[in-house]
Amino acid sequence: MAVRNRIAEMADEIAGWRRDFHAHPELRFEEHRTAARVAELLRDFGCDEVVEGVGQTGVVGVIHGREQGSGRTIAFRADMDALPIEEATGSPHASTIPGKMHACGHDGHTAMLLGAAKYLCETRGFNGSVVLLFQPAEEGGGGAQAMIDDGAIERWSIDEVYGMHNWPGLGIGKFATRPGPFLAAPSTFEITITGKGGHGAMPHLAADPTLAGAHLVTQLQSIVARNLDPLKPGVLSVCGFRTSSDAFNVIPDAVTLRGTVRTMEPEVRKMIRARMQALVEATAQGFGVRAEMDFTAFREALVNDPTGAAQAGEAAAAVVGDAAVELESDPAMGSEDFADFLDVRPGAFVFIGNGASADLHNPAYEFNDAAIPYGASFFTELAERRMPLS
Repeated sequence: MAVRNRIAEMADEIAGWRRDFHAHPELRFEEHRTAARVAELLRDFGCDEVVEGVGQTGVVGVIHGREQGSGRTIAFRADMDALPIEEATGSPHASTIPGKMHACGHDGHTAMLLGAAKYLCETRGFNGSVVLLFQPAEEGGGGAQAMIDDGAIERWSIDEVYGMHNWPGLGIGKFATRPGPFLAAPSTFEITITGKGGHGAMPHLAADPTLAGAHLVTQLQSIVARNLDPLKPGVLSVCGFRTSSDAFNVIPDAVTLRGTVRTMEPEVRKMIRARMQALVEATAQGFGVRAEMDFTAFREALVNDPTGAAQAGEAAAAVVGDAAVELESDPAMGSEDFADFLDVRPGAFVFIGNGASADLHNPAYEFNDAAIPYGASFFTELAERRMPLS
């Protein structure tokens, strides 16, 4: 029950890679520098195979164990992309690119998997093969599916796949996971309300889409409050309200509402979408305007394989002890395109504690380097447990 000694020795080196990635963030499918550096390090470690350009800007590394008789292949995934956010950490290694930052910890995920890769290349204490999936475009770009469509699963005959994400508020040296639904299915919507613009002093001569939009915002909240079974999770958030005019005295011709819906069950998403459509149409009729809704469902919920979640929990406990691992963690309404990997292969997704940091996607957020030895040790422990030497 401990962090691997060799990984503890490498902690500062791994943190150095992480800080370099942090200082040079790249958005989805733009991860050219990051991918090149990842591939360079994997080759330096002695990976048996390194392939770039998988799923556009993804990188795949392959490490064969000391024995191959099991015929098994386990994959570990780390995401590489950053977010279009202006950093406000004041860190010495803060983003050098205006308007872009690693505000979700993907720099840490990539660095931890690289640390595990270096250790596994040195020791090769497993019977089978480890495939390292360095994924682009997790932040709304469909990078997981892009790698799947590019043959990552079949080409390397992957049997199981595991991923990890840091979690602010969960203590350093702690892990959390659960069998079954763990993260929500994400959907987005855009509602365009078109009326008749006019002078703000003469509203009776206009058909005001702003008033209709304001009413619709409050009505949409009634869906979760009054139509959804209270025992079933669901979120509907209007996150944007824009008008076609910024003037103080102009009633605009149109307004646009944008937001997100998060659900765990397909039936709940279907109900929310139907109720949204009904309210959009009724509101438009009531205020004498026109309204159209575009609703996009990206994927289903992330569902951990029960066996995979148990295996991941055992590996985590071997690193930090049983008391530091939550095996029945509450589901979270965030989303992750690692769900696409779990749709095609069994495995599990886990949270690793980031301590008392700022929240994900916050300009003040930063991955906590103290988590690095635990995360890298988790991957190595899992590889050796799932593919033990004979």
